[in-house]
Amino acid sequence: MIAYVLKTLWRHRTRTILTVSGSAVAMFVFCFVGSVQEGLHRLTTGSDADRSLIVFQENRFCPTTSRLPEDYARKIREVSGVRDVMPIQVWTNNCRASLDIIVFNGADPAQIEKSRPLKLVSGSWDQFRSQRDAAIVGRSIASRRGLKVGQQFSIGDLSVRIAGVFESTIPSEENLIYTSLAFLQYTRGLDSAGLVTQHEVKLTEDADPDRVAAAIDEKLRSGSVATKTRRKGAFQASTLSDLVDLIGFAHWLGYACVGLVLSLVATTTVMSVQDRIKEYAVLQTIGVRPLTTMRLVLTESILLCLVGGLSGTLLAMIALSLGGFAIGAEGATIAFRPTPNLAVSGSIVSIFVGIIAGIAPAVQAATVPIVKALRQP
Repeated sequence: MIAYVLKTLWRHRTRTILTVSGSAVAMFVFCFVGSVQEGLHRLTTGSDADRSLIVFQENRFCPTTSRLPEDYARKIREVSGVRDVMPIQVWTNNCRASLDIIVFNGADPAQIEKSRPLKLVSGSWDQFRSQRDAAIVGRSIASRRGLKVGQQFSIGDLSVRIAGVFESTIPSEENLIYTSLAFLQYTRGLDSAGLVTQHEVKLTEDADPDRVAAAIDEKLRSGSVATKTRRKGAFQASTLSDLVDLIGFAHWLGYACVGLVLSLVATTTVMSVQDRIKEYAVLQTIGVRPLTTMRLVLTESILLCLVGGLSGTLLAMIALSLGGFAIGAEGATIAFRPTPNLAVSGSIVSIFVGIIAGIAPAVQAATVPIVKALRQP
């Protein structure tokens, strides 16, 4: 009786369209919130976050305040369990939370190519290695700023020539701009000759990250600058602590959107049942069982939720794919990306809410008193 259900929905097309539209908007927001949460999870967990260490200046927060000697890399390599060390100079146009943060990471081009999961979609590594002011930019920031290979890009005191655009298996990387370490150190106004913002440490397979971190801080204790070494994931979570709290609050916004869909579809289904209460009584008189009536109403409710939910989820996937959205603070960025898990979650939530929203109206339709309903005007 699917045809009957479809005709019933189309009979009150304005109400149906408004319900589907409201459900789509709510699921759109739900998927966006879910994307932010997934981005934070990707940034703070995984092998890269757990098996890498960040050596940062103690009691410093914004990258511009951390100034470590580049020579610390030699001492860090002497610590047992350290496989490789990459000195990194970080420059950002804004240490506060921003949706359009620009982050430069300066490091040795050979180490960048070796240690980062980057694949150039245009440009060449040779040009990046050979030109001091060359830079490779992430695909997301290139799309957001309209950057192309060969173009000059300037912001603040920095001016670089785009040598390549890359994509990465780590979405947050696509919001970075990589340059050579020497370029950032000797750029006028930065005054960072011989200094770096942080040292990124790669560990051997059998190394204990926490033990190595403590050993590095102890090794550098006699140096000119005290350090604080943490796992990369913990360091980024600490850097984004204000955003973590905000994203945690946004989690409840996602639940509120689900509740909105539930309330909207349930109200529409109840109104539909009440409008056709005599019709359901007639169905019972011609032999339609109460269980079949319940299935009809549940199908109507699920269709409303599913069409609206899938529409909102699809629009969110398209917007996330094309927008290249990211939010960052203090040099760390959270990338918003569409994922299969997000699409599946949106679909499952839509079906689940459709079932819950339709239970009460379905019971009402299945238990309507036939004589009383037929006497209604």
